[in-house]
Amino acid sequence: MSDFVETKSKFFLPKGVIYLDGNSLGPLPISAQKRVEHTLNNEWGEMIVTGWNKAGWMEQPNKVGNRIARLVGAAENTITVGDTLTIKVFQALASAVKHQRNRKILLTDSSNFPSDIYAAQGLVNMMGPDYALNIVPTDKLIENINENVAAIFFTEVDYKTGRRYETQNILTAAKKSGALVILDLAHSAGAIDTNLTELDVDLAVGCTYKYLNGGPGSPAFTYVNPKLINSLDPCLSGWLGHEKPFDFSLQYNPAVGIDRMRVGTPPVIGLAALEASLDIWDKVNISDVRRASIDLTEQFIKGVERYCPMLSLITPRNPKNRGSQVSFSFQNGYAAMQACIEHGLIGDFRAPDVMRFGFTPLFIDADDVERAIAILAQIMSRELWQDPKFQKRKKVT
Repeated sequence: MSDFVETKSKFFLPKGVIYLDGNSLGPLPISAQKRVEHTLNNEWGEMIVTGWNKAGWMEQPNKVGNRIARLVGAAENTITVGDTLTIKVFQALASAVKHQRNRKILLTDSSNFPSDIYAAQGLVNMMGPDYALNIVPTDKLIENINENVAAIFFTEVDYKTGRRYETQNILTAAKKSGALVILDLAHSAGAIDTNLTELDVDLAVGCTYKYLNGGPGSPAFTYVNPKLINSLDPCLSGWLGHEKPFDFSLQYNPAVGIDRMRVGTPPVIGLAALEASLDIWDKVNISDVRRASIDLTEQFIKGVERYCPMLSLITPRNPKNRGSQVSFSFQNGYAAMQACIEHGLIGDFRAPDVMRFGFTPLFIDADDVERAIAILAQIMSRELWQDPKFQKRKKVT
């Protein structure tokens, strides 16, 4: 069994704060400070450029990828880490379209994260008028899969509502039609017990700054099914995806395996911070995390519905159908969330009216949830959100 008392002690958590926003940005692992200092001083400082060999910087993307693989049910050497999530999305989409040749449609749903959709729009615009992006309601996704669809891409857990998609059903329909599936794990990795191998997913992408606690701007990752990887053209072709990058050939020849999905130079310092967080994960079973998060979200939903009837639950009530966040709608949700933050309860807001709360058992326990319910009840019952100082929108919500 995972020891969540121990894991909580390994994070820097500000006094007087209940942090229910790990679904947006995970907190700082205490060991990350020393790990980054070591990378700066002992590696970059002392080794300078020789750190690429002596410190193994060049191997970091796949080394870290293998550590993430355990958390998402992937085989070794199927994940590489680097770049940002939108870059990874664009690369995956472009690779899928080229692989499918005569299929001209990308299919997604209207609840997908906007940045994923923007990447697809950019790709389709670049490809020309023969290509199209179809955006359909979530419950119409499967019925719109046909022989003209090159790839279906969706986020496994909805970023607003916390709804968990019926991934297996979508995959089954996609395979029948010959379409590829690209799964965005931004709100899955480190939160739910996804198993990419059992699902037989074609491609997946994800970020590491949410539930994996890699820090703001920490690098994203790409997964490719071993059955697909060596027939896939990465399209966004970078020098580190070349079979012999230090030959500096003018002709791109993709590397064998997941290395071909590498693009640019590894973000060494960001990867160091991420590795420190993954040290905590090494002692944790993702199934234990999932069970604990269900308990915490159940506790929160019951408490909020009892004491805050003015809030409307938009997250699925059945725990099997949700991720590790709980969302409520409220007309003055932004102001209410700002009032919560001032009173020591940090969640976040998504337009137009969604208050989001994330539950990460690594550093959140039942006592935290009870305190969170009490703070939220006070804010709502006394209408503290009506204070004018809570009305003005900040750049980041």
